[in-house]
Amino acid sequence: LSFVEFPDVSFSFLCNMADAEPAKLPKVPESLLKKRKRFEQLKAQRAKAAILQKKKNKEKRKIIFKRAESYVREYRRKERDEIRLKREAKKHGNFYVPPEAKLAFVVRIRGINGVSPKVRKVLQLLRLRQIFNGTFVKLNKASLNMLKIAEPYIAWGYPNLKTVRELIYKRGYGKIQKRRIALTDNALIEKNLGKSGVICIEDLIHEIFTVGPNFRAANNFLWPFKLSSPRGGMRKKGNHFVEGGDFGNREDKINCFIRQMN
Repeated sequence: LSFVEFPDVSFSFLCNMADAEPAKLPKVPESLLKKRKRFEQLKAQRAKAAILQKKKNKEKRKIIFKRAESYVREYRRKERDEIRLKREAKKHGNFYVPPEAKLAFVVRIRGINGVSPKVRKVLQLLRLRQIFNGTFVKLNKASLNMLKIAEPYIAWGYPNLKTVRELIYKRGYGKIQKRRIALTDNALIEKNLGKSGVICIEDLIHEIFTVGPNFRAANNFLWPFKLSSPRGGMRKKGNHFVEGGDFGNREDKINCFIRQMN
């Protein structure tokens, strides 16, 4: 047995090469490495988006706070003006007649038994399909005629700012993709009413209470309020409010009635 002589190569080195094991493949598959890389990129993108969103939210909170402050000043100025006008009228021996109400809150107080088709249609237009449902209504000639037709089945009146705020904060739900969603975040309001300039719940309250230019969009966004039966019960549903009953126009007395049901 003869060995071929290789210049500059030792016999032991050749033996080691022969005994050496083949190179091992990596333990982690290439697909898994790619998946990890994609996940790291996605994580970095999400972190960047979260920082930007946090910055936007901070700026938006400042805008919302300024708007809320301006609304408070507006409400207080209106209240002071009314007090001043009453005092001036009294001073000159006259009576102060407040302007006609532009907003009403309507509550259905009777069920479905014996409802005529015309009244049923009016109740559907007012979105009062269940007993103790309530909605805001803009008062004009057409809406007053509708309230007159359905009067034996509803109680209505003129809500104040406190009542509007309590209703929206406590029982306010939005109509989002035909579903009843609780108004737990200003982002929900901005997403659906942002094009109307309503970006937070205080904007929504202001638009409803003052019957602003976007009242219709804001009111349609609100799901009809589902109120409880009034604490202490009702007096007599078959009689008008002025006769000691329940149905009909209560004017500012609707605020006490709503608080019994809210």
